Amino acid sequence: MNIIMNTLKIGFFITILFLSQISLGQKSDDLMMYRQDFQNISGKNTVSITSYEKDGNQYVYVGGFGNVDVYKLEKEGKLTPISNHELHLQKGPARGMVADNINGTDFLFIANKHGNVIETFKILDNGSIKRVALVADTDKTHLGTAITLQVIHMKKSSYLFIGGLEETPGLSCFKIQNDGKLTHVMSMKDDEKIHTDGIIGMYTKKIKGKTYLYTGGFQDNGVSSFRVYENGKFKNINNISDNTTDRYLTGAYPVTGVTFGDENYVVVGHRHHQYYKRDGFIKRPNFVYHGDGVSVFKINKKGALIPHFVLKDDETTKLQGQTRIEIVSTNNNEAILAIGTRDDASIQLLKLNKDGILSPINYLETGFSIYYGLRSVKIENTNFLIAGSNKFNFGKVVSYKISPKIIRKDKVIKHIVHLKYKDEATKAQIDEAVKAFVALKNKIPSIADFEWGLNDSTEGHTKGLTHTFVITFNDEHAREQYLFHDAHLALLKKYAPFFADAVVMDYWTAKN
Repeated sequence: MNIIMNTLKIGFFITILFLSQISLGQKSDDLMMYRQDFQNISGKNTVSITSYEKDGNQYVYVGGFGNVDVYKLEKEGKLTPISNHELHLQKGPARGMVADNINGTDFLFIANKHGNVIETFKILDNGSIKRVALVADTDKTHLGTAITLQVIHMKKSSYLFIGGLEETPGLSCFKIQNDGKLTHVMSMKDDEKIHTDGIIGMYTKKIKGKTYLYTGGFQDNGVSSFRVYENGKFKNINNISDNTTDRYLTGAYPVTGVTFGDENYVVVGHRHHQYYKRDGFIKRPNFVYHGDGVSVFKINKKGALIPHFVLKDDETTKLQGQTRIEIVSTNNNEAILAIGTRDDASIQLLKLNKDGILSPINYLETGFSIYYGLRSVKIENTNFLIAGSNKFNFGKVVSYKISPKIIRKDKVIKHIVHLKYKDEATKAQIDEAVKAFVALKNKIPSIADFEWGLNDSTEGHTKGLTHTFVITFNDEHAREQYLFHDAHLALLKKYAPFFADAVVMDYWTAKN
């Protein structure tokens, strides 16, 4: 019920007394995610999220259908709204958003998926944005249903690589001018050899002065390697298709990479085609489902990819429907990765060691499906994840802090909600709202126990609050699933207008 506070725009302070339980010597195997804040968005859903540091401040850009919202991320993880902006023709969703500095000017590039354009926004001093350029799809480019963008800096120029989906699949390169305008350099149409039909993930790596680009092909189930030259031209190096033995590339989705000394790895996730209806959207419906997993490839001296390792999904992991892989942190020996999943509705933390071997750490069941909208941000020495969902009834962006896991053996969460209804709310409206709240216990499986009652105190310190609801959860996963459950969101949308005030507190206590 914490969303009440956001809905009513009521400030509240929650003191978390667990610092004494955290050992600074704990290893990466103990990391966990803890929600810090959430805010409403003006777009219809949260499809893509990116961030940018400007003048020592971290700004978060959240794109959905029709709009882009801008927030400042504070050092404690709070998201402060700054502005919101309409996309071209109010289309979208905003996909493949990437922010970068081009010869002294900060820009945000956005692929307007159904607007079939690439929009360039200048990032202003306060983190807000202003559109300065727009390039539309033509017969010579592959910007229709554009999804993924990647900036590549060469010695004298910077280029924007663009990948699309559906009607006009392929890979395109545009030179980025100093004013943010894009000039077409080269396009490569998808064919039966390369994997550029549905480029939802791209990764760039420079090796011994040479630049390489790696793409995932969602529809053609594989990954491709390209050499990029100083003038923005590019050529295909090698291509790896899905199989049923040492890789999981059916519906190749997120693509990223990690370097340890001379060893370079590319990490690829997938949202398997089994999670889609076979008729219509999926071009090759005669696939074989052979499980879910994250594939690791090693880059050889020629920039080509070589299959190296696969972490297979099992009962201890949440890897079904991977849509985003973010690098949280790296050092000489290991990297921490965060995997956003649409079908498991979770964020899975993984560790990649210098030998290219992945192992699971912990996961958080967020309570909402993650669809590309996941971003890792570091402020000072603290790592955060910013997440959103493609669900149209969600309409929020959420921040999580990554810190050592708190051991709460044999404890449960008590979630207490105190409510005051508006004077103009009728008894019938109040009774209806209370019945709807009580009905949640039968609609949300993560609720372990539920009770409620009317205030009976005569001490004079109730602040006008009249109704108290106490909900019990067995762990963090259960609380998140309740908070962002469709039934809870629907209740707030319908009955929050009747609330005059609320106090919400959570605490951990011994399990009975």
